[in-house]
Amino acid sequence: MDTFKRLAMFYLPYKRYFFWSLFALLFVTGITVLYPVILQYAIDEGVVAENYGIIPPLALALLGIMAIKGVATYVQQYYGDLFGVRSVYRLRKTLYEKLQFLPFRYYDNAKTGDLMSRLTADVEAFRFFLSFGFAQLLNFILLVGFAMTVMLFYSVPLTFATMAMLPFLAVAVYKFDSRVHPNFRRVRVSLASLNTKVQENVSGMHTVKALSQENTEKNRFQDQNEDYRTKNLQISNIWGTYFPLMEFLGNTSAVVLLAYGGYLAIQGALTVGELFAFFSLVWFIIGPIMNLGFIINMFSQSKASGERLLEVLDEEERANGPELNREVRKLEGEVVFKNVHLRYGSKAKEALTDLNFSASKGSTIGLVGATGSGKSSIIQLMMRFYEKSEGEILIDGEPIEKYDVKELRPNIGLILQQTFLFSSTIRDNLAYGNPDASMDDIVAAAKQADAHEFIMELPEGYETVLGERGLGLSGGQKQRIAIARAMIMNPSILILDDATSAVDMQTETKIQKAMREVMQGRTTFIIAHRISSVKHCDEILVLEDGRIAQRGKHNVLLERQGQYKRIYDIQNKDQQYVLQEV
Repeated sequence: MDTFKRLAMFYLPYKRYFFWSLFALLFVTGITVLYPVILQYAIDEGVVAENYGIIPPLALALLGIMAIKGVATYVQQYYGDLFGVRSVYRLRKTLYEKLQFLPFRYYDNAKTGDLMSRLTADVEAFRFFLSFGFAQLLNFILLVGFAMTVMLFYSVPLTFATMAMLPFLAVAVYKFDSRVHPNFRRVRVSLASLNTKVQENVSGMHTVKALSQENTEKNRFQDQNEDYRTKNLQISNIWGTYFPLMEFLGNTSAVVLLAYGGYLAIQGALTVGELFAFFSLVWFIIGPIMNLGFIINMFSQSKASGERLLEVLDEEERANGPELNREVRKLEGEVVFKNVHLRYGSKAKEALTDLNFSASKGSTIGLVGATGSGKSSIIQLMMRFYEKSEGEILIDGEPIEKYDVKELRPNIGLILQQTFLFSSTIRDNLAYGNPDASMDDIVAAAKQADAHEFIMELPEGYETVLGERGLGLSGGQKQRIAIARAMIMNPSILILDDATSAVDMQTETKIQKAMREVMQGRTTFIIAHRISSVKHCDEILVLEDGRIAQRGKHNVLLERQGQYKRIYDIQNKDQQYVLQEV
């Protein structure tokens, strides 16, 4: 029950709905137990006593009671559903918000399909138990309690004789729960993996088809599907083993009742009507007990789901600075790294080692180096996607930890190598970082990024709705929209993470010409593989294995023997070779 205790904050605020449902359930259970009592009175006082005149009034009374029970059942189910739906609405909202604020480290290993499964299937399993399972469990307790009270009133010896099998049934139920719960958790994990496989396949369908790997993907899905089937069959095997046993123990109680109850009736210790009533009451106990497996089934599923939800809720959120209780201030854009080290994991190799550099307001810094040399790691630290391991990072002379990310990031315009666009209009995508931007600002930014012309050629212009991940646009078009999106934020610091890698040389030249005006007065960091993208920078940092191997302006670095000149010579030779071929 620890799982439900820890998640109590989500359903306790709506306990009034639960209590209304409980009140109606008490009413329903009480009326249900009245049926055998009325039956006993009708048999003993009507049939046996040959007083048939009381039968019609009793039948009408029973009909009225059934109508009242129907109304009470509606109230119980309505408020039970309301209790569950309201609770998981808040839970799902909290989970989604939690995902927004988890650090990048969490998403390094998280899988999209698994997270989707937690926010949908696991939340729904928890809701189902709150809405229906809780009511079934309470109905079991109340019905057994009420029925046993009436049975004791009729005959104490027969009640104890009939209930002799209950301890054995309780043991069987306990064993069932102890075996079925871990298996349900494995099923949830397997389902999440299955969802992940489907999500990855759909997202990467272009790659699958381009490499003709349809059969490979089919086999991989078959393996995952087989694992999910196997784990479900394991649960079915447990269910098939224990449910007949529980049913046998329940039916044994009925056999004892008929044998011993019949004997008491013959001896005159029990009337015929009381025996009939007793038989009905026993099934009010045996039925719920036999149904207890289904209730435990729901409980185990919801508990397993709750544990998976708590795994997300227990994750440590990103480290922020002081709570922002004022308007976002405009930063100057001065950036200083002092003896900065970065290690992505406690046992991982250092991604950055003893890094020292400064970027004054309005300067342009180029970052060049091989893949894995640490270029993007510098940006990760500036954005506080990750926290440094050692050293100090200053923004406008203040340690970066003193800035809340809600203040820091709006001052940094980040244009990534891989562009992500939402399934919305181009206008919404452009204004994503600044929802208050006017149409004039949006158009001006699009023109700066050389995107206005192709946008206007689309069927609805800026109101054109993009497909998933920007489907329908070329890589270069998506990247120009990303550049315009960063411009609309009017950032103090601009970061171009290989931002023109997906455009041709002619378009790159046009974008660079437009961006030189945009970069005026802004501190700019340019990560690039093309020397042409960084040769105009005020300083170029050449990174190698997380360290600065060379630094200086373009012309100075060309005069030195080193990695920068080697990159330049390779690219220059490639261009000359292409020109000779033409």
